[in-house]
Amino acid sequence: MRQVVLDTETTGLEVEQDHRVIEIGCVELFNRRLTGRSFHRYLNPERDIDEGALEVHGLSREQLAKEPRFAEIRAEFLDFVRDAELIIHNAAFDVAFLDAELARSADGALSLGSICRVLDSLSLARQMHPGQRNSLDALCRRYSVDNSHRDYHGALLDARLLAEVYLAMTGGQATFVLGAEVDPVRIKARTDASRSIDSLAIVVVRASDEEMVAHEHVLALLDRASAGKTVWRSL
Repeated sequence: MRQVVLDTETTGLEVEQDHRVIEIGCVELFNRRLTGRSFHRYLNPERDIDEGALEVHGLSREQLAKEPRFAEIRAEFLDFVRDAELIIHNAAFDVAFLDAELARSADGALSLGSICRVLDSLSLARQMHPGQRNSLDALCRRYSVDNSHRDYHGALLDARLLAEVYLAMTGGQATFVLGAEVDPVRIKARTDASRSIDSLAIVVVRASDEEMVAHEHVLALLDRASAGKTVWRSL
């Protein structure tokens, strides 16, 4: 399965006020492994950058004046993301900005959702960790992903961090195996249980942290598919 972890930086927060994308960063995953392929471009927004946005990413209009416009990198970007599942933190924000750029740069409307599947990692994190902070920084701390070098937000850096967080957050799915158990703790528990049948002793084998993450991931996917009507959560 091919996935692309994507992040953008923009001139401001409101796409309705014609704010523009100034940086795109993507990293590629294939079968849950980083391939080393990436896409990264700075863009000339042809407009001023809000002070609040400048404080976040540190990119000024003067720095970006000689960078290409979105229309110039459009085909290369679409070739990189086409037919992949996009993993984006707070996907609605980035998708709205990229759709606006696509609408400006070509005849006819082309939406990102028409060529890619989109998974919102923020929505997934909120379902897995309800009532907790689920910003990228908070998730890095929760899953022990080193983000100490993140002085400013940067699209490629944040995409790489999100890729690590996503793999850690859903890591149980990659190793969760139904069948013969190889974990010595579980083998011992099963052996001890068989020895104590005569005394009707009950051995409780609790799920590991990794298994609980896998379980929550599956429930989150079921929640999405059933519009929040997962039976398991109501039991």
